[in-house]
Amino acid sequence: MAKIIDSLSVFFPTYNEEGNIEKVTLNVAKVLEKVVGDWEIIIVNDGSTDKTLEIAQKLAKNSNGRIKVVTHNINRGYGGALKTGFSEAKYKWVAFMDSDGQFDFSEIEKFIQKRNDADLILGFRKNRADSFARKVFTFGWSSLARILLGLTVKDYSCGFKMIKKEVYNRVIPLVGEEKVTQIEMLVKAKRMGFKFAEVGVNHYPRTSGIQTGAKLKIVIKSIIDIFKLWKKLK
Repeated sequence: MAKIIDSLSVFFPTYNEEGNIEKVTLNVAKVLEKVVGDWEIIIVNDGSTDKTLEIAQKLAKNSNGRIKVVTHNINRGYGGALKTGFSEAKYKWVAFMDSDGQFDFSEIEKFIQKRNDADLILGFRKNRADSFARKVFTFGWSSLARILLGLTVKDYSCGFKMIKKEVYNRVIPLVGEEKVTQIEMLVKAKRMGFKFAEVGVNHYPRTSGIQTGAKLKIVIKSIIDIFKLWKKLK
């Protein structure tokens, strides 16, 4: 199959995904081998307490340098993992995808096809396969972002995006370490005039592990963070 993009960095924010990380990583590597010239996979181990790090290190050891592991000694949160992933990426375009097995990475071809028209290509879940509580939280959170910050994308929290490294370099520093990090990045990029595109992606039920995004302490911290961000950017 002909390569459709010269290079691509891909990273996974990962926390306690011992039941998913190997399958997800190998599936992504298989797709990259078909459609990308030069590529790398970065597994950001965000302070996992299960066997995620051990599995990730084995994958890296057998990858001929294509896969690397970066570890946080403590759980910094989703935003902290995003910042590490972007900082470590070496190619012009950077894709990130949740490591929970709920996305099909072969859909990256739809993102790549839009790269000449946009600087940020955002996935949106066409059929979200999450718990009711998580859907309610995301709806409320997205509404806050829309009202306070004018962010009008379809699915800001979708864990499947492809963004130019240049965008990240321009929007840093990012203050948040949790949910607010993505919002801060998108709002700053929008205000700087970067171009956005959106791509519908499939979303599948989680088959292993536990979701953490709707935990009460994360919800409360995220709400506090978004008001801090609003105060900073208004």
